Amino acid sequence: QVQLVESGGGLVQPGGSLRLSCAASGNIFSNNVMGWYRQAPGKQRELVATITTRGSTNYADSVKGRFTISRDNAKNTNLKMNSLKAEDAAVYYCKLSQLWREYWGQGTQVTVSS
Repeated sequence: QVQLVESGGGLVQPGGSLRLSCAASGNIFSNNVMGWYRQAPGKQRELVATITTRGSTNYADSVKGRFTISRDNAKNTNLKMNSLKAEDAAVYYCKLSQLWREYWGQGTQVTVSS
């Protein structure tokens, strides 16, 4: 089993920045994909960014140039969020994928408000 613990969510003004972190524990393979997804009220959960253990990244068009995903190792990932907009407000979820299985964090709230 895999557990994901997220941190870094909070309140930020438009144009501000936040850094989200996700730490994974459990039976984690050296090769996996970690990523961030978000879900706003009344909307479907959507991909924000993913990163493999090899460093390959994928971003949603809406966050390209503003968000940066990185990882410290096979178990941790970070999402640096710059130039935040009101439409970025959502619950952000960390995900780890390995061996055709997916594991999710509990979600952390990001609020963008002036």
